[in-house]
Amino acid sequence: MAAMKPVRLTQFSGPDAGWDRALRALAPGHAPAFQQAALYGTLAATRGRRVLRLEITHEGRRIALAQMIGRGGLWLLSRGPVFAPGLDRDSQIAVLRRIARRWGIVLATPDAPLAGGGLVPLITPRHHALWSLQPETEALRAGLAGKWRNRLAAAERAGLQVRIEPEIDWLLAADAAQQRARGYRALPPGFTRAWADHGPSDLLAMRIEDAKGQRLAGGIFLFHGAGASYHIGWTGPEGRASGAHNLMLWHAALRLKARGIRQLDLGAVDSEDGAGRMRFKLGTGAQPHSLGATLWVLPG
Repeated sequence: MAAMKPVRLTQFSGPDAGWDRALRALAPGHAPAFQQAALYGTLAATRGRRVLRLEITHEGRRIALAQMIGRGGLWLLSRGPVFAPGLDRDSQIAVLRRIARRWGIVLATPDAPLAGGGLVPLITPRHHALWSLQPETEALRAGLAGKWRNRLAAAERAGLQVRIEPEIDWLLAADAAQQRARGYRALPPGFTRAWADHGPSDLLAMRIEDAKGQRLAGGIFLFHGAGASYHIGWTGPEGRASGAHNLMLWHAALRLKARGIRQLDLGAVDSEDGAGRMRFKLGTGAQPHSLGATLWVLPG
């Protein structure tokens, strides 16, 4: 730990594009979560939140970047910091504790499990399904689970239509109704609208319809660097029967891959989120990835 004493924190004051470039340079090929993307911080600032972007260096070398959102008297560090590849556990802990020493009460949810002195776990880790889009298209399709691939093929044979969705309000309304029915909460509709307004090229909305133009399924995907997140998904009863959601997600993956997206975060796959949704996400060939616990970081 003594080697980490020269850790230096500097506020990053450059433009949003500069922050995203810094993330890419720090961890080439890595896909940080959207909570560390510049646009996420910009949108938080428009809602009156405090936003702090930190560059952490050691002996002149950048070893981490962290975007934090201030709420009341504390700072939330979600899915971060983004560490330089190969940075050891003790150094990662030292970075977090140095941040808390400088900025006060910090609650952090690292993007991977992290435990040690000065890190007090408050909420148990969750698991997300991460789908690598790097294989060639044939290999990507071969990686689908058998039942998942069969439902996709059935939807293709049925002649369902894949459309880009320019109007997302109906999807936001359908998602809000879905949240009420299932008893969970997510980011508010205003966040998605603001993302679409501020970064229209960083959002993909799609719908699936039948031959009569009836909506069967829809989804919204957010882009952030080399990664994307499956932000909202909805399917009606007819869509579930016809495999419309499989078709929508497959075509979304192809579009993301063509854009250069390397990884699609399909969201949580914990048991409380439903066995059916877990099987659907993992049926793509996505791998479960454990996030870190939510931690109260004690000053170092």
